[in-house]
Amino acid sequence: MTKDVNTQIQYVNRELSWINFNTRVLSQALDQRTPLLEQAKFSAIFSNNLDEFFMVRVASLKSQVDAGITKKSEDGKTPQEQLKSIRSDLIPLLEKQQNHYEKHLKIQLSQENIYLLNYEQLNSPQKIWINNYFQTAVFPILTPLAVDPVHPFPFVSNLSLNVAAIIIDPETNQKQFARVKVPQKTMERFVYLPNHLSEVKAEPLHIAVPLEQIVAFNLEMLFPGMKIQDHHFFRVTRDADLELRDIEADDLMSALEQGLRKRRIGGEIVRLEVSNNMPKATLELLMEGMSVQEEDLYKVNGLLGLDDLSNLVNLQLPHLKNEPHQGITHNSLKSSQRGLLEDGSINEEEFKDIFSIMRQQDLLIHHPYDLFTTSIEEFINQAADDPLVMGIKMTLYRISKDSPIIAALIRASENGKQVMALVELKARFDEDNNIQWAKHLEQSGVHVVYGVIGLKTHTKVALVIRKEKEHLRSYFHIGTGNYNSKTSKLYTDLSLLSVNPEIGQDLVELFNYLTGFSKQQSFRRLLVAPVSLRKGIESLIHREIKHVKNGKSGHIKAKMNSLVDPNIINLLYKASNVGVKIDLIIRGMCCLYPGRKGLSENITVISIVGRFLEHSRIFWFANNGNPDVFLGSADWMKRNLNRRVEAVTPIDSKELKKQLEQILELYLNDNRDAWEMQNDGSFIQRQPEKETRCSQNQLIELWNQKESTNT
Repeated sequence: MTKDVNTQIQYVNRELSWINFNTRVLSQALDQRTPLLEQAKFSAIFSNNLDEFFMVRVASLKSQVDAGITKKSEDGKTPQEQLKSIRSDLIPLLEKQQNHYEKHLKIQLSQENIYLLNYEQLNSPQKIWINNYFQTAVFPILTPLAVDPVHPFPFVSNLSLNVAAIIIDPETNQKQFARVKVPQKTMERFVYLPNHLSEVKAEPLHIAVPLEQIVAFNLEMLFPGMKIQDHHFFRVTRDADLELRDIEADDLMSALEQGLRKRRIGGEIVRLEVSNNMPKATLELLMEGMSVQEEDLYKVNGLLGLDDLSNLVNLQLPHLKNEPHQGITHNSLKSSQRGLLEDGSINEEEFKDIFSIMRQQDLLIHHPYDLFTTSIEEFINQAADDPLVMGIKMTLYRISKDSPIIAALIRASENGKQVMALVELKARFDEDNNIQWAKHLEQSGVHVVYGVIGLKTHTKVALVIRKEKEHLRSYFHIGTGNYNSKTSKLYTDLSLLSVNPEIGQDLVELFNYLTGFSKQQSFRRLLVAPVSLRKGIESLIHREIKHVKNGKSGHIKAKMNSLVDPNIINLLYKASNVGVKIDLIIRGMCCLYPGRKGLSENITVISIVGRFLEHSRIFWFANNGNPDVFLGSADWMKRNLNRRVEAVTPIDSKELKKQLEQILELYLNDNRDAWEMQNDGSFIQRQPEKETRCSQNQLIELWNQKESTNT
């Protein structure tokens, strides 16, 4: 790589790369091969992703602009220039989404007897029913707020959906503005009507109307004696990032609770969405009342807040969804399920506890194809009840609300074991849930800690200490995903279950680092951020470069969520220029340009966006025919390498290395859900010429074959 290459052609802008990823999410909704209700789900995911993007990333850029910061990003854009580019890229995407909803999704759903109607489309009996529903179920909880010299403009909370109404006093003919907040949190967005009121006679039949329209067309009840001139809808997005850097652990809980209360109300407005046909006078009043600038205004030609389309997936219409997927119990763990022993499905002679299985071999678990409940949960559950287990230590990042893992840790503590849980309170948008679990664990006798000051603990590790023949043995789990039974069915993740003594000792020291005053500077086998992970990854890349320079071959395959770190990108460019072949599978942000002459000719990048969220990280280095393979929780981003506690583990078993390489090859050969990154930073979806190769479906089929072979 030549030194005079301008940085603007070396790096893709991080924010625009994220928008490109969300474009691929939206494309799943627009793809007619996607089942109808799955189209609705992906459109909802697109909207939900965008809400978080504005609350965090756009809010951060706006804060920089307000503070007068003009420092340029890696691709040479100032914060103000990035905001302009974001808006420019988003407007056509929002138009595509609304066009799909109005002109495709709604029409195709109606052909399946699912009618998402506007209030005006209802017949007389339906309007009577809806108006009665409003009076009995909605009206009592509404609070209309007028705006006049006596009543200042009301505060509009984050992500709230609102009705802006112009009211006329018939006696004075004076116009007045009023705002009504739609009760989203306590009520469903789409209200379903009784089928017998419809002229359509079909079974099953689903007819629904948006809640905000029910409110808007019954405003007379809220303003008796007044005339309703018109109504329009608006939605506000506010800065929701929490500033919690370098807070002492003792103060972190209270600081977070205060911050969360602020988030629910919201910080500065970063986006105002309004109905496309809102009159200029109403729009100006809104913008003035909330101090919104033109660049933060988004006019939407359709329903606001399409994230609520996710509720449609709950309709019991399996022919409009992906075929349901049920994972299987890992073949090596079939005889170690205590539940099967308790219900008599297997006898005492057949049963082997999970610890005896782990002593025989390392286990690679692949979710959602391998069940989380019969692998990771079973491991923690058996540890909680095993009389030989002395202690359990875990990191908890995002936990499900009814977590069996939490129940197991509490039970372990009640059984007299030493139990430590590191609860990461700063897991964005899961802080409240984690605070409640932390309190619950502490009250149950579990020792709860909050990690290292100034670092977010993102690693997913569990350590079980068991006394065997007067010695202590370490059993452990290291994974790419959270200890969350719900997301384990939706995300692809990888886990290692092992008793490797060197890695076990590394984990003992890692937990000491997390809970005490240890300043551990090296580990035997683990690559740990912020201590050794960056140096370890860079040395592995340098080794491939050295092999090529010595006349040997060099090859890197890596799968992760995001590739953003400039130093790693530059090193990959250097490796490419000496002839190292590099195949990258990056689901989300990728700030590296592949396939550029003199820069990255030997680098390819694909993104897989399918029915499951790709969340696993695999790092494979050819090492001249003796490959080194790693898995862990870290992406190649500054935050993961410098500001988070991460653990990436080597895989020693030749069989497991082979399995991981086969998984990588399935992804690299995908021609259904794979998008190829072009040398200008854009993505083009692969199209099958003959045989369709969908990596996620192929993995489902492989696991189904395993199940049928073993039954």
